[in-house]
Amino acid sequence: MMSLFSPLLFVSVLCMNSFSGVQGKKWKGEGTTQNLESIIIGRCYEYIRIVNPAVGEKNCSQIWEAFKNAFVNKDPCSILPKDYELFINLTFHTIPPNKSLFWENNQLLVLSFAARGRRYMSVGDTLFGFLGDFLNWCGQADSPGLDYESCPTMAECENNAVDSFWRIASVTYAKHSSGVIQVLLNGSAEGGAYPQPGFFADYEIPNFQKDKISQVVIWVVDDIEGPDRDSCGTNSVKTLETRLKTLGFNVTCTDNYKSVMFLLCLDNPDHSKCALASSAPAAQRGPVSSDRGGSWNKLMFVSFAGFLFRFALVY
Repeated sequence: MMSLFSPLLFVSVLCMNSFSGVQGKKWKGEGTTQNLESIIIGRCYEYIRIVNPAVGEKNCSQIWEAFKNAFVNKDPCSILPKDYELFINLTFHTIPPNKSLFWENNQLLVLSFAARGRRYMSVGDTLFGFLGDFLNWCGQADSPGLDYESCPTMAECENNAVDSFWRIASVTYAKHSSGVIQVLLNGSAEGGAYPQPGFFADYEIPNFQKDKISQVVIWVVDDIEGPDRDSCGTNSVKTLETRLKTLGFNVTCTDNYKSVMFLLCLDNPDHSKCALASSAPAAQRGPVSSDRGGSWNKLMFVSFAGFLFRFALVY
């Protein structure tokens, strides 16, 4: 009996494998972050209770449902920014004037510098950005479940769940930024500090509200171990400055902004860039300034001289 049905069994198994291969199509990107629902709801409560209670009460369960419904039961390559509109409405809150911090190619540095909204409020420090930061997710067509195996990358399709989420988050963030806004760029990034295409170039600058913005302050900071590929007034940063000025914004630019360099030097205190960081205010070159070069010598000399003076008074 087994030998009689073996060919049929073989064909059945082959068909099942082919069907499974079609149904379980693998994308190149990582799958949905495990425990996504618990993370989103937990982050929501963390934000409204600890990180930024000033935003007031939010319905975290309702926020999760709005987030999930934006992409489940849909082709993972057919998710549009507008699918997240309800989620954005439920999580929206005011962005304080003078606190917006835009960036490219230096997310971890920006988060450290912003200090969870206490110093600045980057898009990742808003409630809607905080909920999605560093997570991955996607659904499956005609299925209420999440795909934990793989999700499409930008290279595979532009309208994937994660990139569409960050497009509407970036647009919302830019539209509601006001006062003096800051832009922190990576002067060591391959391809330039101001990438085009890029989220800042394509979704944030076009949505700046000129009547709400008094100044755009650009900081171009090199990696401690990285090369100096881009600077104020040159290469892609010059392109950015020109674009913003053409749009009518008051623009200033500083290379290796001292406060950010101090933060980088916390992890690299013995690096030559840290030993030579200037203790003097950045020199202004019209609308552009530079904080490069200099040394600690003057500061050390003044400190030592003060010590000798106090020593002489005592003895």
